[in-house]
Amino acid sequence: MGDQLRRLLAGSAAYQASSLLASALAVVTLPLYTAALSEAEYGYAETLLTAIILLSILLRLGLGEALVRFWFDTEEGPARVALARAATGWTFAATTAAAAVLLVFAGPLSEALLTVRDAGLLACGVLGLWAFTNLEVAYALLRVEERRGVYLAASCANVVLTVALTVVLVVVLDEGATGYVLGNYAASTVVLLGLWWRERRRIAFVPPRWQTLAPLTRYGGPTVPADAAVFALNVVDRAYLVRSQGAAAAGVYAVAVKLATVVIVAVRGFQAAWPPLAYSVTDAAEAGRLYARVTTAYVVVTGAVVCGVTLLGRWVVDLLADDRFGAAFEALPWVALGWALYGLYLVFVTIAGRAKATGRNLPAAAAGLVVNVVVLVLLVEPLGIAGAGIALCASYVVMLAVLHRLTRTLFEVPFERARLAGAVLVYAGVAVAGELLLPTDGLDGLALRVVALGVAAPLLVAARVVSLAELRQLSGAVQTRVRRR
Repeated sequence: MGDQLRRLLAGSAAYQASSLLASALAVVTLPLYTAALSEAEYGYAETLLTAIILLSILLRLGLGEALVRFWFDTEEGPARVALARAATGWTFAATTAAAAVLLVFAGPLSEALLTVRDAGLLACGVLGLWAFTNLEVAYALLRVEERRGVYLAASCANVVLTVALTVVLVVVLDEGATGYVLGNYAASTVVLLGLWWRERRRIAFVPPRWQTLAPLTRYGGPTVPADAAVFALNVVDRAYLVRSQGAAAAGVYAVAVKLATVVIVAVRGFQAAWPPLAYSVTDAAEAGRLYARVTTAYVVVTGAVVCGVTLLGRWVVDLLADDRFGAAFEALPWVALGWALYGLYLVFVTIAGRAKATGRNLPAAAAGLVVNVVVLVLLVEPLGIAGAGIALCASYVVMLAVLHRLTRTLFEVPFERARLAGAVLVYAGVAVAGELLLPTDGLDGLALRVVALGVAAPLLVAARVVSLAELRQLSGAVQTRVRRR
């Protein structure tokens, strides 16, 4: 168990490195972007970026997830090469054909999505769709081979090039929303071409034969509606805000999402590192114990981050965003909690994937999407962007409940319910008490809230959520890893 957890931490660290770098650079660049872009321009750009990811999920047909799942069931050698070439070949063919069609209808599509006709902006989004989708499959190939060094170098290069190009286009050349979208994906195209050259023996540029593709689509295909429905939450909220509250509200909400990066980083690293580890453990009893322990650790870590965002978010918004975006704090705690719940949802997705019953993801995702739409309609009008954040959280809670009910008979996981309940109660108590009782501005308010956040750790020990021995073990493991690095 200890070796597996260390392996998960090592993988997460490698896959999180680029996200950590992006987060650090975001601290510097967000004030630049929010000063250079209007609220509406920022809203248009972020709405398009989320739509790109949604369409990418549909085009991939779940082949990235299927590649991760079947890699460990396939013998090393030509069979694995054929598996990789099937996934990359289909992705290249599908994205190229889709890009050609989208470019023809760029003007009307931009008007339908953004309520403004801007063919140039949507054309930049089409480039992003093509580059992002192919790059995701290339990254999946590096993950299954556990080539963390190459992944680290490629993803960090992508971040640095993206930030540099976006700053030039948005801040220096004043290209607005178009420059923001183009900067995000032009660098990805360069990194993608480099990875294709490095992995050229495993890359194909023609659709594979059906006999090779069929097993992948039978596994990955059922995940597509579910994955699309889950990510549609991020598109629906922005699109609804654009139409009901205006593009400026969508822009302010997008800043809240951007400032929740500290949670997103943890979730993205977990999302990349967890499936290869979860599927590589063949013994069912051992896997169940691992799933339970990882779930507890995930809740403890992300709970602390969400609690911190809730208590300190006002000061973060004031520091990193232009004054016009100050209302982003209203949605920030809810968005952070929503992303943390998404990471927890991935545990149950993996349970369904382990049993090769991925079709059970769809009812849960569909239920969450329906709840999201209903809560948006009910709460956005009275609460504004905070209502959109609450809708996101409500949808993930429903998805977790439905998916747990559908998967609990497939694979038994002895979840540590007492520890999980204790962690939730401690973090919720500290966050709510801090919000109700402590000042909301000034250095004294900031200091008191930092102290309140520090109280959470001894409360976790007192509630037996974690033990001192576990904390010492974790500290020793981190120190050992740092010394080795």
